[in-house]
Amino acid sequence: MSAFAAAITGIGLVTPAGIGVKESWDRVIDGKPTAAHHADLAGLPVTMACRVPDFEPGRLGLRGSWQWDRYAQFAIAAAREALEQAGLIAGEWADSSRVAVVLGSGAGGTATLEEQHRVLIEEGPSEVSPMTLPMGLLNMAAGQVAIDIGANGPCMAPCTACAAGASAIGLGRELLRSGLADIVVAGGAEAPVTPLYLSSFARMRALSRRTDDPQSASRPFDAHRDGFVLGEGAGVVVLETEDHARARGVRPVARVIGYGASADAHHVTSPHPEGKGAELAVRAALADAGLSGRDIGYVNAHGTSTPLNDVIEAAVIRRVVGPGAQVSSTKGVTGHPLGAAGSIEAAFAALTVHHGIVPPTASTTEIDPRVEVDVVHGAARRGPVEVALSNSFGFGGQNAALLIASA
Repeated sequence: MSAFAAAITGIGLVTPAGIGVKESWDRVIDGKPTAAHHADLAGLPVTMACRVPDFEPGRLGLRGSWQWDRYAQFAIAAAREALEQAGLIAGEWADSSRVAVVLGSGAGGTATLEEQHRVLIEEGPSEVSPMTLPMGLLNMAAGQVAIDIGANGPCMAPCTACAAGASAIGLGRELLRSGLADIVVAGGAEAPVTPLYLSSFARMRALSRRTDDPQSASRPFDAHRDGFVLGEGAGVVVLETEDHARARGVRPVARVIGYGASADAHHVTSPHPEGKGAELAVRAALADAGLSGRDIGYVNAHGTSTPLNDVIEAAVIRRVVGPGAQVSSTKGVTGHPLGAAGSIEAAFAALTVHHGIVPPTASTTEIDPRVEVDVVHGAARRGPVEVALSNSFGFGGQNAALLIASA
């Protein structure tokens, strides 16, 4: 490998599988789904979702959290954990202008915007909160993380729908490679389990209707899948140049060695029928890393549990990587956290190469015969993985692929 590598020195996770890396990783490895019915969703077309359990900002030390939408709360909590794991102290920077934040989202502060729209209609414009935009805008999780950690470097918020978290990590690596930063806090955050978002996805017939058994509703690559389960959360990684990490005496968890991005240029919601854009992104990541598909030992698939995505993605993996690579989708546990999915799954890919454990695809029991790749299901597999591919595809035909290697 001759490509530029960004060292992942810290990971922070807030997911439906748990708050923190250990809790999230343990549940993903155990293949325990998180989908459940929620009383506050009563009356909506679908009443199940994958939510972060027992998330209490005050208990987590998030002072001032009333000023942040739930998605920003997730982002700050995950960023703090990532910095702690990396052995870095927020605000105590040798040069804060060399610390960047790249944190993406697909929906932003949708809960805030929906609630304040209700206030506008029911109570009038004079009652709309002045905090509506500071809480609701798509860039505010990135901005609040930069404020929280005292980072004065570039601060960006890519919005590439369900690829946003992966895009953020790829762009963060580019900031390091270009010399514009020494440390990048990168990832994605999302809190879209709201009446408008859930109803919209349901009207599109994108969500699973397996309401009689929520635990088995998200079943990527399964012959009987019928849609995804909406999720939420945040995944954040600390990226550094390898020289910078080495100078601090830090051993990375893993390394980001390739990044590819593309557009389907086909349809706003349906993937290209031949997976053209997805394949371009994966091949670009391989070219960036100077590798071939044969070098990939594991694919953390986008794997949404929707009828179209899973078959098309599997065909791309078979063409580019080959039929032998191990493939799984952690959305069987977490559901689909939209703009946070790419960074959460990149974190899981990094943990896979670090620990040598491939997570199973939860709830999947009968592989769709059109899926001609080695889908890991039933139980996790143990064994060394040198290079993992993490795929993320979003509405608008926006695609991102990350190659993550062992350290």
